[in-house]
Amino acid sequence: MTKPETPDVSTMQAEPLPQHHWLEQLLGEWSFEGSTQMQPGEPAMKFTGTENVRSIGGLWFVAESSGEMPGGGTASMIMTLGYDPLKKRYVGTWLGSMMTYLWVYEGTLDSSGKRLVLDSEGPSMSTPGTLARSRDIIEITDAGQRMQHSEVLGDDGQWHPMMAITYRKKT
Repeated sequence: MTKPETPDVSTMQAEPLPQHHWLEQLLGEWSFEGSTQMQPGEPAMKFTGTENVRSIGGLWFVAESSGEMPGGGTASMIMTLGYDPLKKRYVGTWLGSMMTYLWVYEGTLDSSGKRLVLDSEGPSMSTPGTLARSRDIIEITDAGQRMQHSEVLGDDGQWHPMMAITYRKKT
């Protein structure tokens, strides 16, 4: 009986895989505008900002952004993304200057190859002090534009939109 082939992650000479190359579409300087709705029935709040995405060795991608928060004030955010060949999943984190919670991602590309669906768990916006399942969906719409949608899983078992952001490449 032969063992299933697994990638050798013990090497210090990892080479980017096709999944890492997919993330290269995020590289560059971007401007963004978005809207968020913290609670159902509340009006959407608008926000804008800029983002710079760089690569670390073609294996990890770091997105550093800053912008005006809905309701006022400036925030800084950092997202990391990579691909874990052992898990066969994209992995990453997100943090922001407006909260103490570190969001941890795991996800996959959908069948179209244009949407990266990242599952996570984070502070519930509807029930303070609890965690809720959420997901961020990064969608490549063309070479110079992408969308990000954030959704939260409701008590009704349905995914509810929480935020939508349009990114436009500057360089």
